[in-house]
Order: sequence, then structure tokens, then C-alpha cells
Amino acid sequence: MGFGQGLSGLNAASQNLDVIGNNIANASTIGFKAATASFADVYATSRVGLGVQVAAINQRFATGSIVEGNGSLNMALNDKGFFRLQDTTGGVVYSRNGEFGLDKDNYVVNALGQRLTGYPGGGVGQDPVQLQLALGDVAPTATTTAQLTANLRAGATPIPATPAFDITNADTYTNRATMTVYDSLGNGHTMDQYFIKREGAGGNSVYEVRYVLDGTERVQGTPQQLTFDENGTIVAPLTPVSMTFPNPGGTTSPADDMTIAFNYGKVTQFAGDFSNTPLPNGNASGTFSGLAVGADGSIVASYSSGAKTVIGTVALARFNNEMGLTPIGGNAWSESPESGQPVLGQPGTNSLSTITGGKLEASNVNTSDELVNMIIAQRTYQANAQTIKTQDQVLQTLLQIR
Repeated sequence: MGFGQGLSGLNAASQNLDVIGNNIANASTIGFKAATASFADVYATSRVGLGVQVAAINQRFATGSIVEGNGSLNMALNDKGFFRLQDTTGGVVYSRNGEFGLDKDNYVVNALGQRLTGYPGGGVGQDPVQLQLALGDVAPTATTTAQLTANLRAGATPIPATPAFDITNADTYTNRATMTVYDSLGNGHTMDQYFIKREGAGGNSVYEVRYVLDGTERVQGTPQQLTFDENGTIVAPLTPVSMTFPNPGGTTSPADDMTIAFNYGKVTQFAGDFSNTPLPNGNASGTFSGLAVGADGSIVASYSSGAKTVIGTVALARFNNEMGLTPIGGNAWSESPESGQPVLGQPGTNSLSTITGGKLEASNVNTSDELVNMIIAQRTYQANAQTIKTQDQVLQTLLQIR
């Protein structure tokens, strides 16, 4: 009699209910991927099937919704890829759960103590290592370069050579750009560049530049000139102009002389108002104040001085066959022969997802769908039980034949 078919149906439906129940149980698990039971019929030599079997339990790797995190090192993946983690024994696992924090040694870890891997400092190499963040105070850095993006008004009236340039007389200069620069001790200084339009020769327009540090003109002699052609494009100087400012803090300060390379390659002379955006490097000393994660996986430390430094970069991994990964629990998977070897790289490169810092990827379980699937699985279970009951009744009838 055909009890086997009904029994296989009961087993398959029971396993399906297990899968659905596991999905529902993990509906709030960060980074969890729902699974689906796949079935296959069973045939032997007879024309009538011998029932059903569970062919595979397939996980759905669709991206879950992005939700608010509760820490600066929380990370959400927006597309393909996995975080690469190492446990204390060196074993490597992969996860979509971005709930990370710092342990007592400043390693980036998850709730299970597994350490996130990546690239230390600002570099990106081939072999990720366990990310340990340097969170100490930042030392001062002297200003050595100053990029200026500006437009000097083409319609400005040229200023005659007399009276001489005087910072207290606005009639002796055309415009002024101000920036803060730092000496070797981290002391901030106000650097003003005064632009003075002069009569040009040969159809070119000329601006003089005067350098005033903390209210005192510090570069004497022949002023630096900026020359523009008839299209408003700078033609000289095309390379950075190096200026040295001795004793930036005064004669009693131990700070080194400041040498700054001023880059005017992005200065134009078009019609319109004067505008400027100075971008000097350098910073004062500062204490650590916080962390943030960029879309490219860079972990950026902020300091009280306003300085920001990349102190690590997250590494991601992707697989040619995600379905071949082996689930090992703890929101993690391990590599298998079916998944293929991982392809590693920085977020946003090599077909890897970008990262949303301060967010988390929720489970991709759709509870409504799972409840409907549960009803269907329950009915399937009842129907298979009914076939066994019917087969039993047929057998009882057969045994009662005299």
C-alpha cells in the first residue's frame, strides 16, 4: 500500500514548517537571510511516484531594509558582499551583520567577539588583517601647501602703484582671501592674501599678491604676480609658489620657520563677483572625539582640532555562488567548494557593495509571506495525513474480506 508517499509528504511538510518557523524566529535578527525549502519528487521503476523529498534549503540573499543603528561603527551593506571576520583561532567567516563596536584592545568586533578584517591606516592592500584602531590624540602638523580656488573679478578697476599697499587702506588692494595656517607646534596663524589688480601688458591682465601673516606683511621685495589671458585663464604661475615665513610665532617662539607652497592653478578671472575657497593642509593638536564610517569603508577618526584621519578601511568579500555558502550560525557563513573562493576588496570596488555608516541591514524576512506559507504548509501536512488515513481505511477494508 502507498503509506510511503504520505509519510514522505509529512516529513517534507514538517521540514518546511521548520524552515518557516526559523525565518519567523529571526525576523528581527540583523543581517539574517530567509530560507526556502525546495522539494523534488521521488521515482523508482514504477510509473507511480514514491513521494517527495527536500532537495535543498536555499537562502534568499536579497538585501534587507536599512534601519537606524545605535553606534558609530554600525555598518549596513547596500548590495552584494559580506563582512570578513576572524575569530581568536584565526578561522575566517563571513557575515552581513554590521553591529560592530570596539573591544578593550580597540579591535573592531561583533557581539561574538569575532574581529572585522580590513586594511590598516589609509592604505588598501591585498591581504586584510584584523582591524585595530589607533585612537590616540593627533599631533600637530605644520601647513606646507595651500590650494586656492578663486575668481578675481575681471571688471575690477586697476589700482595705481601709489599710494603704496597698506592693509589699513582698502583703496590700495582689490580683494583679500583669508585662511588659517599652522606652525610646527600647532599654533594657528591668520594668513591673508591681498590681491591687487594692476595694468597688464600685451593684452594680459595682472594681479599682485601680498602675503600678510597675523596682520604683518612678511614677504617683502618684488610681489608675486598672477597673469591671466583674454579667456580669464591663469597663464602664470602654473606651478606652486613657495614662500617662507621666518619665526611665525615671534622671536621667542621655538616653532620652525613656515614654508608654504601656494597653488594658484584653480584661480580664474571671469566676470562676476570675487569668490574664494582656501584649502590649506596642516592642523593643531587635538584629542580624539569620534568615529565615522564612509561609503568606501574608510573608518575616519575626528579630533577636537577639527582634523580628520582615516585610521582603517573595511574589507568586503563576495562569492560567485552565494547559495553555495555554508551557514554556521551566529549570523555567519563559511566558504565551501560550491561557493568558490572569495573575491576581496574595498567597498564600492570590484562589484562590492558600498557601506552606509551608522545604519544596519535588517532581516529580509517578510513576516506576512511567511505566515501565508505556514498556512499552506499546514494544509499540506494535513492533506498528507489524510492520505495515510485513507490508505489505512483501504487496508482495513481489504483485511475484512472473507
